[in-house]
Amino acid sequence: MREPSSPIGDERRPLPPPLDRTAEPRRLIALLSAGAFGCAASMRVADAQLPALATGFGVSLGGAAQVITVFSVAYGLMQLVFGPLADRFGKWRVVSLAVLASAFTAAACALAPDFPGLLSARFAAGATCAAVIPMAMAWIGDAVPYERRQAVLARFLTGQILGLAAGQWLGGLAADYGLWRAPFALLAVCFLIAGVLLWRSRAAAIEAAPPQPRSGHPVREAAEVLRGHWPRVVLSVVFVEGMVLFGPLAFMATHLHLAFGMSLARAGSIVMLFAAGGLLFVVGSAALVRRFGEIGLARGGGALMALALAAVALSPVWWTAPLACTLLGAGFYMLHTTLQANATQMAPQARGAAVSLFAAGLFLGQTAGVLVASLLVERTGTATVLLGGGACLVVLGVGFARLRSRHRH
Repeated sequence: MREPSSPIGDERRPLPPPLDRTAEPRRLIALLSAGAFGCAASMRVADAQLPALATGFGVSLGGAAQVITVFSVAYGLMQLVFGPLADRFGKWRVVSLAVLASAFTAAACALAPDFPGLLSARFAAGATCAAVIPMAMAWIGDAVPYERRQAVLARFLTGQILGLAAGQWLGGLAADYGLWRAPFALLAVCFLIAGVLLWRSRAAAIEAAPPQPRSGHPVREAAEVLRGHWPRVVLSVVFVEGMVLFGPLAFMATHLHLAFGMSLARAGSIVMLFAAGGLLFVVGSAALVRRFGEIGLARGGGALMALALAAVALSPVWWTAPLACTLLGAGFYMLHTTLQANATQMAPQARGAAVSLFAAGLFLGQTAGVLVASLLVERTGTATVLLGGGACLVVLGVGFARLRSRHRH
């Protein structure tokens, strides 16, 4: 059985055979989601622990923040490596081994004897986690027909969304009790269990989406993806999305603190409702995809994010912020899962490399967005940065919807 023709991607090449439509791999996707949970939690677990790490290791707060920076740098750089490797050796195999390796890197963080040792372990953790979420998405692209893929990707993202929230919560709890090593040890156990289950399921995963080995050359694979016009469009849009959303989002808690005098801890808790909005979208994703389609979700997601950021920036009262942050998360996943679905199909013959480039684009956009927003905040204030991000997002959503409509027809 071959995947039906799709409006995106190179149709001249044979596509990996999808699963039977009646046999959706729910258990396999749940295992991938468990791996994504661990990676997302690992990404955010150090955020709330910076003061404790600074005190414990006798470094400045800025120095302690290196545990976040080195993870992010390794995560971004390794995207360009794992995609071609997964295309060559099999996506499920690479994901399984990366999750198992993440158990050891998380344990290394828990056992770090000094601050340089912790930095080295966090760099290694970023490198091993880098393969999991993008290559899981690529495997879903191989296994699930395109017309059902966005709803399945949304369900897979449940693990990532919960992981982001759990990482922040675990980090804060550990910092309060002076047990900064405990979350890393717990993550090591989670990774080990998920990795063993993923490895033991590889036969079923290969049957669901048989690999089609390629050269695995990073430059050659990336060049093949970038040769097409539509992949360049998708990668450009996800870069801008990361920039104009996550730049302002980094200063959301600061805005609530400055505008309403609330504590940073309370402001951070409100911003975490972004994850709740993502879960709301996941719950209704199948119906929303059927009702609005990719074009409607892209347009609506951009508009919803713009409305949410404007509500936080302009509201004279704090109690609009929880609802706005929830809507912001829902709007983000409306647009982002649309982009993810396109990313899994923009180069079917090199899907691993394509999704890796997509993840790298989002990562680079976030990095650039935080840098630009930090410069603008000093000159214009937090409210202007939030409003500017919202204006860009509504234009981005409408613009991508139009491009997608033209590309389809």
